[in-house]
Amino acid sequence: MADLNPQQQEAVKHVHGPLLVLAGAGSGKTRVITRKIIHLIRGHQIAPKHICAVTFTNKAAREMKSRVSEALQGHNSRGLMVSTFHHLGLHILRKDIERLGYRANFSVIDPGDSLSMLRNLLRETNGPSDLAEAIQARVSRFKNDGLFPEAAHADDRLGEEAARVYALYQRALSACNAVDLDDLILLPIRLLQDHAEARYTWQDRIRYLLVDEYQDSNGAQYRLVQSLLGVRHNLTAVGDDDQSIYSWRGAAADNLHRLAQDFPNLKVIKLEQNYRSTGRILQAANAVIAQNSHLFEKRLWSTLGEGHGIRALRCADEADEAKQVISAILRDRFQRQGEYRDYAILYRSNHQARPFEAELRNARIPYQISGGLSFFERSEIKDFLAYLRLLVNPDDDPAFLRAVNTPRRGIGGSTLERLGAFAKARGISLFAALWEDTLELPEKARIALRGFAGWVNLKAGEVDKAELIPALHSLPEEIGYLQHLHSEGDEKDAGRRWENIQELLDWMRRLQAQDDGPQTLPEILHRLMLFNVLEREEDDDRDVLRLSTLHAAKGLEFPQVFLVGVEEELLPHRNSETPEQIEEERRLFYVGMTRARFRLTLSLCRKRRRYGQDVHPTPSRFLQEIPREHLDWQGEQNPEAEMDPAAAFARLRGLLGRNE
Repeated sequence: MADLNPQQQEAVKHVHGPLLVLAGAGSGKTRVITRKIIHLIRGHQIAPKHICAVTFTNKAAREMKSRVSEALQGHNSRGLMVSTFHHLGLHILRKDIERLGYRANFSVIDPGDSLSMLRNLLRETNGPSDLAEAIQARVSRFKNDGLFPEAAHADDRLGEEAARVYALYQRALSACNAVDLDDLILLPIRLLQDHAEARYTWQDRIRYLLVDEYQDSNGAQYRLVQSLLGVRHNLTAVGDDDQSIYSWRGAAADNLHRLAQDFPNLKVIKLEQNYRSTGRILQAANAVIAQNSHLFEKRLWSTLGEGHGIRALRCADEADEAKQVISAILRDRFQRQGEYRDYAILYRSNHQARPFEAELRNARIPYQISGGLSFFERSEIKDFLAYLRLLVNPDDDPAFLRAVNTPRRGIGGSTLERLGAFAKARGISLFAALWEDTLELPEKARIALRGFAGWVNLKAGEVDKAELIPALHSLPEEIGYLQHLHSEGDEKDAGRRWENIQELLDWMRRLQAQDDGPQTLPEILHRLMLFNVLEREEDDDRDVLRLSTLHAAKGLEFPQVFLVGVEEELLPHRNSETPEQIEEERRLFYVGMTRARFRLTLSLCRKRRRYGQDVHPTPSRFLQEIPREHLDWQGEQNPEAEMDPAAAFARLRGLLGRNE
C-alpha cells in the first residue's frame, strides 16, 4: 500500500462493519476499491465469490475487474462479482426469477418497447395516450423509489394516471415474460423480501459489498443494498455528495446521509487529496461548492502546483462563442503540438452543441459528440435483436410485433389488432394466441402468421442445437432482410445497414470469446440489452475532440476543458427554481470544473437566440462565486455589474447566512 495516502490506506484496511468513503473528485476512489478487494482476498483470505463490487457503468466495472485480475496474478479470483447494479439484479433474476412466477427465458425490453406497451395500454383504457412519455417517466420514478404498484400513489393528476396504469403495465410485462430496465432492481427486492430461502442464499453469497458512486444510487438500489447486507453490515460505500447530479432520473443524494442514520457505527473517511487538477482549479471549485449545504464538509487540495488561472471568454453571441473557443483550441494545440483528445467542450443542454459542430467542421477538426444515435437504436439493429429475442422468448409481444412484418409478410394492421384483442381476452401472448383453434382470421392471414411462427420454432431449435454464431449468421438471409433494406432506401444506405448487422454478429462472437463472456443466446441478449440502455457509447481511443453535456462528462477528465454557456437560465437551467434544484445545478457546474486537469476556460454570451428571439443573458451566479483572483478575463473586465439582481441578492444572502 506504499503508493496510497494515509486516508486511502485506512479505507482499504477497514474490513468489518459499515464504511463511508467520502471521495472528492479525482481523489483515487477506484484505486481504493480495487485495492480493498485485493486486500480482502490476499490479506484476509476471503473467498472471491463472497465479494461483490458495484459501480454505475459497464466501462468502470470492466476497468475495476481488469485491475483486480492483474494484481491478483497467482491468486484465484474466480467467483468475484464486479458489475453494475443492473447486471447484479439480472444475475439474481437469472438464478431465481421463477420464484416470482416468470419463466427462465425472460426478455429484457428497452425503453422504446416499454413506451409502446404503455401507449397501447393507455389507448385501451381511454387514458391520455398523448402523455405516454410523461407517464412512462412517472412509472419509472415509482420503480426507482422502490415502490411496487400497490404502494404507488401521487397527489397530481398525471401521477394518479401513472399509478393506475402501473399495475396494468406490470401485468402486461408478466404476460410477455418480460421485464424492463427498472425491474432489474425492483424484482430482486421483491424476491429477497418475499422469499426467505433466496434471501439467505444471497446474503451468504455476498458477505462483503462495495458500492461506488453511492450518491448516484436511487431508493430502489438503496433497498437492494440493505436486503443483501443482512446482519453482517460489511458495506463500503464510496461517494461524493458534491457530485450528485442525477435527481432527474431518481438518484437520491441523501442516500449518503441515510447511511449515518441506518448504521450508527458508520465510519467515515474523507479523501480530499486530488490527483487530477491543479491548485487554482480546485480552489475555484471549492469556493463554488461551498455555497451548498453539506452534512460532511471537505475541501480538495492538490500537490500539482498552482497552475493557470481560469480563463473567461465574453462573446458576442453563439457563433462568436464557437469561433473564440475553437480558435483558442487551435492556437493551443499548435503551440503545444498536442492532440485533439486533450480538449473537451462541455455544456448544459444538447442544443448548445450546434454552433460548435458547425465551427469544428469548418476547421476540419475531428470530434465525437455524446448523446448521438446509439448503435443499438438503429432500426436494423432493433429489427435483428427483435428476431433474436423471439427465438429465446416467443411470448415477447413487442419483439413479435416488430419482427412479424419486417420484412413485410402481407399481415395487415387490422389482422394484428384482432390477434391482439383475442390474446388480451384470454390473457395469453400473441404468439400463443395465433395457434388457438378459436381464433377467427382470414385464411391468408392465418397461413402467413402460422408460417412465420413455425419458422421461429424451427430456427429456435436450430440455434439450440447448432454452434450459435454460425446459426445466427444465416438468419438475415433466411428472412430476406437485404432485399427489405434495398426496398427501403438506396443501395449505399442498404449496404451500410447490412454491414451494421454483420458488425453486431462479430461483436457477439467477440463477447462469446471472452474468458467470462456469455455463451448462450439468452446470456448474450441480456448483455447486449444492458449495454444498450446503460452505456450508449463504445470506448473510443481516436484522436478526436469531445463534445459533451455536463451530465455525460461525469467520470471523465481532460487536460483542457471549455465549459460554455455560463449564463443564467442555461447554467443554472431556467427550470431550476427551488433551492434544492439550484444546489444540484451548482453541483453540475462543479463537476464540469473538476473535469479539467491543467486548464479550464469558461465562456458566456452578450446575446443568445432563444425560441426565435434574441435575448441578452446575464452571467451565471456560479461565475460570481469564483474568487476574482482566480478568473482571467480575456479582452474585458469582470462583468459583475451585469449580474442578475436576484442572483446577486441570493449570493449576498448566502454570504450573510454563513457568517451568522
